[in-house]
Amino acid sequence: MLKNIRTVFVLLFICGIAYPLLMTMLAQVVMPVKAEGSLIKNESGEIIGSEMIGQSFKDPGYFHGRISSINYDAAGSGAPNYSPSNKEMIERTLNDIEEFSNENPTVDKADVPSDLMTNSASGLDPNVSPQGAIVQVPRIANERGLSEKSLYNLVDEYTESRSFGLFGEPRINVLKLNIALDELE
Repeated sequence: MLKNIRTVFVLLFICGIAYPLLMTMLAQVVMPVKAEGSLIKNESGEIIGSEMIGQSFKDPGYFHGRISSINYDAAGSGAPNYSPSNKEMIERTLNDIEEFSNENPTVDKADVPSDLMTNSASGLDPNVSPQGAIVQVPRIANERGLSEKSLYNLVDEYTESRSFGLFGEPRINVLKLNIALDELE
């Protein structure tokens, strides 16, 4: 019995204290920016977001990201697992398409990229597809009085390619893009 209790405490120490501390220290040395949450700071050093967690941009003068059913709250990561035939899902999607069409009257409903109307699995996705950003350019150019050409160039500049040339899809981090957008003015 005493041997079992001792084994439990030894394993508790190894798995619950020593291993997590070792991995945290290793992460701080090998990849300190990622270990700290990939935080994005402004010129005065204030944290304005993370590269890894999306934010809600409602102002028509900014690029909008993906829909988040959890309002980008990392404490509640996840999205409802609705089927495409779910009544709530259909209603929400139709409302979102209508809202998008009202904000972006130059975009035909059939041309609205699906990533702008769907949740990611976590509800925290900070990225949109290049097409998801491109369809928003006319609205932003109109709101900010900028040329569409300069915004298309900005979208192109902030488009990240597939990881290692193989994995994932081309994407744009919406927070980084909006920070660069503010710097254009």
